[in-house]
Amino acid sequence: MQQLSRPARRAVLVLHLAVSVSWLGLTLGLLALGITGYTTGSPETATAAYRAMKIFSDWLVLPLAFGSLLSGWALSLGTAWGLTLHRWVVVKFWLTLITVLLSVFSLRPGINRLAAEAAAGSPAPDVSLVIAPSVATATYLFLTALSVLKPWGLTGRGRRLRAARSTEARTGRARSNGIKGAGLH
Repeated sequence: MQQLSRPARRAVLVLHLAVSVSWLGLTLGLLALGITGYTTGSPETATAAYRAMKIFSDWLVLPLAFGSLLSGWALSLGTAWGLTLHRWVVVKFWLTLITVLLSVFSLRPGINRLAAEAAAGSPAPDVSLVIAPSVATATYLFLTALSVLKPWGLTGRGRRLRAARSTEARTGRARSNGIKGAGLH
Protein backbone atom coordinates (compact mmCIF):
# COMPACT_ATOMS: atom_id res chain seq x y z
CA MET A 1 0.00 0.00 0.00
CA GLN A 2 1.21 3.49 -0.77
CA GLN A 3 2.23 5.67 2.17
CA LEU A 4 -0.47 8.07 3.33
CA SER A 5 0.16 11.75 2.80
CA ARG A 6 0.83 13.74 5.97
CA PRO A 7 -2.71 15.21 6.13
CA ALA A 8 -4.30 11.82 5.46
CA ARG A 9 -2.07 10.11 8.04
CA ARG A 10 -2.98 12.72 10.64
CA ALA A 11 -6.69 12.40 9.87
CA VAL A 12 -6.59 8.60 10.16
CA LEU A 13 -4.52 8.85 13.35
CA VAL A 14 -7.04 11.25 14.94
CA LEU A 15 -9.89 8.93 13.89
CA HIS A 16 -8.05 5.91 15.29
CA LEU A 17 -7.35 7.62 18.60
CA ALA A 18 -10.93 8.87 18.89
CA VAL A 19 -12.58 5.50 18.24
CA SER A 20 -10.05 3.58 20.33
CA VAL A 21 -10.41 5.87 23.34
CA SER A 22 -14.19 5.79 22.89
CA TRP A 23 -14.11 1.98 22.84
CA LEU A 24 -12.13 1.99 26.08
CA GLY A 25 -14.56 4.48 27.67
CA LEU A 26 -17.55 2.47 26.49
CA THR A 27 -16.07 -0.66 28.02
CA LEU A 28 -15.56 1.15 31.33
CA GLY A 29 -19.21 2.24 31.18
CA LEU A 30 -20.32 -1.32 30.47
CA LEU A 31 -18.18 -2.51 33.38
CA ALA A 32 -19.82 0.01 35.74
CA LEU A 33 -23.29 -1.05 34.58
CA GLY A 34 -22.39 -4.75 34.79
CA ILE A 35 -21.13 -4.31 38.37
CA THR A 36 -24.27 -2.36 39.24
CA GLY A 37 -26.56 -5.04 37.79
CA TYR A 38 -24.62 -7.82 39.48
CA THR A 39 -24.31 -6.29 42.95
CA THR A 40 -27.56 -4.42 43.40
CA GLY A 41 -30.31 -5.86 45.52
CA SER A 42 -32.91 -3.95 43.55
CA PRO A 43 -34.50 -5.66 40.54
CA GLU A 44 -35.44 -2.22 39.18
CA THR A 45 -31.82 -1.03 39.30
CA ALA A 46 -30.58 -4.27 37.73
CA THR A 47 -33.18 -3.93 34.97
CA ALA A 48 -32.14 -0.32 34.30
CA ALA A 49 -28.44 -1.31 34.23
CA TYR A 50 -28.97 -4.20 31.82
CA ARG A 51 -31.24 -2.16 29.55
CA ALA A 52 -28.64 0.63 29.45
CA MET A 53 -25.98 -1.95 28.56
CA LYS A 54 -28.16 -3.09 25.67
CA ILE A 55 -28.52 0.44 24.34
CA PHE A 56 -24.74 0.93 24.44
CA SER A 57 -24.21 -2.50 22.93
CA ASP A 58 -26.71 -1.97 20.12
CA TRP A 59 -25.48 1.47 19.09
CA LEU A 60 -21.81 1.74 20.02
CA VAL A 61 -19.92 -1.52 20.52
CA LEU A 62 -19.68 -2.67 16.91
CA PRO A 63 -19.05 0.73 15.25
CA LEU A 64 -16.28 1.54 17.73
CA ALA A 65 -14.77 -1.95 17.58
CA PHE A 66 -14.69 -2.05 13.79
CA GLY A 67 -13.63 1.61 13.62
CA SER A 68 -10.65 0.89 15.83
CA LEU A 69 -9.70 -2.23 13.89
CA LEU A 70 -10.03 -0.66 10.44
CA SER A 71 -8.37 2.66 11.27
CA GLY A 72 -5.47 0.82 12.92
CA TRP A 73 -5.16 -1.40 9.89
CA ALA A 74 -5.12 1.65 7.59
CA LEU A 75 -2.45 3.31 9.74
CA SER A 76 -0.26 0.23 9.75
CA LEU A 77 -0.46 -0.21 5.99
CA GLY A 78 -0.25 3.50 5.17
CA THR A 79 2.77 4.34 7.32
CA ALA A 80 6.32 3.13 7.80
CA TRP A 81 5.23 1.02 10.79
CA GLY A 82 3.73 -1.61 8.50
CA LEU A 83 1.44 -4.43 9.58
CA THR A 84 4.11 -7.12 9.86
CA LEU A 85 7.34 -5.19 10.46
CA HIS A 86 7.19 -4.56 14.21
CA ARG A 87 6.18 -7.07 16.87
CA TRP A 88 4.08 -4.57 18.80
CA VAL A 89 1.98 -3.83 15.69
CA VAL A 90 1.40 -7.54 15.04
CA VAL A 91 0.38 -8.16 18.67
CA LYS A 92 -1.87 -5.09 18.69
CA PHE A 93 -3.57 -6.14 15.44
CA TRP A 94 -4.29 -9.70 16.61
CA LEU A 95 -5.50 -8.64 20.06
CA THR A 96 -7.77 -6.04 18.50
CA LEU A 97 -9.16 -8.60 16.06
CA ILE A 98 -9.77 -11.07 18.89
CA THR A 99 -11.56 -8.45 21.01
CA VAL A 100 -13.70 -7.42 18.04
CA LEU A 101 -14.72 -11.05 17.53
CA LEU A 102 -15.42 -11.50 21.25
CA SER A 103 -17.55 -8.35 21.18
CA VAL A 104 -19.58 -9.72 18.29
CA PHE A 105 -19.94 -13.33 19.39
CA SER A 106 -19.83 -13.17 23.19
CA LEU A 107 -20.37 -9.74 24.74
CA ARG A 108 -23.33 -8.57 22.66
CA PRO A 109 -25.23 -11.89 22.87
CA GLY A 110 -24.71 -11.94 26.65
CA ILE A 111 -25.98 -8.39 27.00
CA ASN A 112 -28.97 -9.13 24.73
CA ARG A 113 -29.88 -12.21 26.78
CA LEU A 114 -29.70 -10.35 30.08
CA ALA A 115 -31.62 -7.35 28.71
CA ALA A 116 -34.37 -9.71 27.49
CA GLU A 117 -34.56 -11.29 30.96
CA ALA A 118 -34.72 -7.81 32.48
CA ALA A 119 -37.51 -6.79 30.10
CA ALA A 120 -39.42 -9.95 31.11
CA GLY A 121 -39.08 -8.87 34.74
CA SER A 122 -36.61 -11.53 35.84
CA PRO A 123 -33.07 -10.11 35.64
CA ALA A 124 -30.70 -12.67 37.11
CA PRO A 125 -27.26 -11.37 38.10
CA ASP A 126 -24.61 -12.58 35.67
CA VAL A 127 -20.93 -12.33 36.57
CA SER A 128 -19.94 -12.78 32.91
CA LEU A 129 -21.08 -9.20 32.26
CA VAL A 130 -18.59 -8.06 34.89
CA ILE A 131 -15.77 -10.32 33.70
CA ALA A 132 -16.06 -9.55 29.97
CA PRO A 133 -15.79 -5.75 30.32
CA SER A 134 -13.01 -6.21 32.92
CA VAL A 135 -10.95 -8.30 30.52
CA ALA A 136 -11.73 -5.95 27.64
CA THR A 137 -10.68 -2.90 29.68
CA ALA A 138 -7.40 -4.55 30.68
CA THR A 139 -6.79 -5.52 27.04
CA TYR A 140 -7.46 -1.99 25.75
CA LEU A 141 -5.14 -0.51 28.38
CA PHE A 142 -2.46 -3.00 27.30
CA LEU A 143 -3.01 -2.03 23.64
CA THR A 144 -2.66 1.63 24.61
CA ALA A 145 0.62 0.85 26.35
CA LEU A 146 1.86 -0.95 23.24
CA SER A 147 1.05 2.09 21.11
CA VAL A 148 2.96 4.39 23.43
CA LEU A 149 5.94 2.19 24.34
CA LYS A 150 6.39 0.30 21.03
CA PRO A 151 8.32 -2.60 22.62
CA TRP A 152 10.01 -5.71 21.23
CA GLY A 153 11.59 -4.42 18.04
CA LEU A 154 11.29 -5.72 14.51
CA THR A 155 9.86 -9.01 13.31
CA GLY A 156 12.01 -11.30 11.18
CA ARG A 157 10.45 -9.78 8.07
CA GLY A 158 11.12 -6.29 9.39
CA ARG A 159 14.79 -7.12 10.04
CA ARG A 160 15.20 -8.55 6.52
CA LEU A 161 13.59 -5.48 4.91
CA ARG A 162 15.69 -3.10 7.02
CA ALA A 163 18.87 -4.99 6.09
CA ALA A 164 17.94 -4.91 2.40
CA ARG A 165 17.25 -1.16 2.54
CA SER A 166 20.49 -0.57 4.41
CA THR A 167 22.48 -2.52 1.79
CA GLU A 168 20.65 -0.67 -0.96
CA ALA A 169 21.44 2.69 0.65
CA ARG A 170 25.14 1.81 1.08
CA THR A 171 25.36 0.68 -2.54
CA GLY A 172 23.68 3.88 -3.70
CA ARG A 173 26.05 6.06 -1.64
CA ALA A 174 29.05 4.15 -2.92
CA ARG A 175 27.93 4.69 -6.52
CA SER A 176 27.35 8.39 -5.97
CA ASN A 177 30.81 8.71 -4.41
CA GLY A 178 32.42 7.05 -7.44
CA ILE A 179 33.70 4.08 -5.46
CA LYS A 180 31.64 1.34 -7.05
CA GLY A 181 32.51 0.63 -10.65
CA ALA A 182 35.73 2.67 -10.54
CA GLY A 183 37.90 -0.44 -10.89
CA LEU A 184 40.21 -1.42 -13.77
CA HIS A 185 38.70 -2.06 -17.17
